[in-house]
Amino acid sequence: MSIALHLINYRGKYVQQPPSVLLLGIGNVLWADEGFGVRVAEAVQQSYEIPANVTVMDGGTQGIYLVQHVQAADILIVFDAIDYDLPPGTLKVIEGESVPKFLGAKKMSLHQTGFQEVLAMAEMLGDYPQHLLLIGVQPVELEDYGGSLRPAVKAQIGSAIEIAINYLKNFAIDLRPRATVEPMDSALGLQRYEGERPAEEIALRKGDARVVLSEEFKVAYRQVSLEGEALSVDVDHRGKY
Repeated sequence: MSIALHLINYRGKYVQQPPSVLLLGIGNVLWADEGFGVRVAEAVQQSYEIPANVTVMDGGTQGIYLVQHVQAADILIVFDAIDYDLPPGTLKVIEGESVPKFLGAKKMSLHQTGFQEVLAMAEMLGDYPQHLLLIGVQPVELEDYGGSLRPAVKAQIGSAIEIAINYLKNFAIDLRPRATVEPMDSALGLQRYEGERPAEEIALRKGDARVVLSEEFKVAYRQVSLEGEALSVDVDHRGKY
């Protein structure tokens, strides 16, 4: 593999600038295995020394708002949960021009369509990564609001990182393990998220029954007379309330 190095004018001399690398995790941590990409990016940030020319980013579900970051990358590695019609928990690696096709071939959520648009927009604007790699996992479970990664998917975080590290070695870019793991202070960090969320039997995360059946809530009804009172309803036709 080869990559064109940038030449920058530094005090009257042209020097080579190393390629810009973006390690991007996309997905939604609130929907079980949908959060795989974000969790991989989180693990890289916690466990590895990041060179100055490498950016590790939690892209979440930001869609087109990521375009400027994609445009700035010479090498883009994307981590995501993708429906490949493979056994659950299987990793699959896609490279180059095939990446946008796989992101949209069988989309599981809106963020995948959004990221297809990001790549198309970057290409249209003339700033597209020279090298593009998608590291995806076949999800086990998605319909679990407030759930976390299933064991088979969680077990692939390390393997996904290893694939990315080996890929970057082709460009003489080395990610070295930290001496100690950097703690994640965010409330959505994996350990805190799993440790503080309600148990499934209490929260009933797969539907509204989690509220109706919880002992923490009481549902009551009462009749209200509207005689002599005006009732007004505001409707936002743009779809925002």
